[in-house]
Amino acid sequence: MKIAITIKPNSTKGPLIEPQPDGSALVYVREIASNGQANNALIKILANYYKTPKTHISIIRGHTLRHKLVEIDK
Repeated sequence: MKIAITIKPNSTKGPLIEPQPDGSALVYVREIASNGQANNALIKILANYYKTPKTHISIIRGHTLRHKLVEIDK
């Protein structure tokens, strides 16, 4: 399944996932957006949320952007 994600790095609300009515998700992470730290935190949070291994989650588009397309294989 593919999900559009908007990530909010360096957030005091994180780690938190807020599903949106359109099927996308807003994800808050505490890590900063440097050296892939926020992306790694995003994958870890999504793995816990969807109860799937981290290796089944990949960022398809938006590696350096706040708006990402993520694919999750269950």
